Amino acid sequence: MSFGKVLTAMVTPFDEQNRVDFHQTSILIEHLISSGSDGLVVTGTTGESPTLTRSEKISLWKHVVQVVHKRIPVIAGTGSNNTMDTIEMSRQAEAAGVDAVMLVAPYYNKPDQEGLYRHFKAAAESVSLPVMVYNVPGRSVTKIDPDTVVRLSKISNITSVKEASGDLNAIASIVSRTAPGFDVYSGDDHLTLPAYVIGAAGIISVASHVIGDEMQRMLRLFDLGRGRKAGALHRELLPIFEGMFSAPSPAPVKAALRCIGIETGGVRLPLRALTDEEEKGIQTLLDHSSLQS
Repeated sequence: MSFGKVLTAMVTPFDEQNRVDFHQTSILIEHLISSGSDGLVVTGTTGESPTLTRSEKISLWKHVVQVVHKRIPVIAGTGSNNTMDTIEMSRQAEAAGVDAVMLVAPYYNKPDQEGLYRHFKAAAESVSLPVMVYNVPGRSVTKIDPDTVVRLSKISNITSVKEASGDLNAIASIVSRTAPGFDVYSGDDHLTLPAYVIGAAGIISVASHVIGDEMQRMLRLFDLGRGRKAGALHRELLPIFEGMFSAPSPAPVKAALRCIGIETGGVRLPLRALTDEEEKGIQTLLDHSSLQS
């Protein structure tokens, strides 16, 4: 199945006691659906998955599935560095009704390429859902080589990869060597257009929380053969792409959401809230952008 072009790696809203705020989650979902998100990735890195409990994740999946009500795909981040746990959480996500699961490369224990292959294969075979592999060596240390992604793409329900290595050569290699229907998504906002130009299906984005419509417009311009216009819009969006990572994510994007009237609370330790000066920087970034009404 196609998940669309602009998917949002959704933040997890917290209340003043840093508990999951399901009411604000519903508000956020409606905002994202109405502002350019073709799909939602829940309990990924941007959703602070490392500090969510198992029960919180399961409750979130059930809630998001209910609120979305089949309007757009819901992809659950269920991966970890423990294959047995990944299998269990993927099964829980399937039972919760999500449309697909996303499995991050195992972190810390540093498997080799054969270990990675066997990890993803075992997890994929445990569910009937589409599986997205997530390559993010900047966080996991372990890099999934293009050869391994190509090998994994031959497993029937491994249907896509989120490539957050920042390596356009790797994206091009995977696109050219996998069968039609296997989708490569950029995991780096600032590479949205370059990756799309060389064959990526789209982006799994943080910035789309606040500029989803503009990102859709950029890709649409390219599809219409207006590459120069798309490039100009990419350059216009670049300060926002970069601003969303001006401090450890998702603190900047939660601040940006607050600036446009959507409260998603703070972040959990070991992440920290932005300083007043950093918050003002995010507000200034949005104020100076011609993209916000």
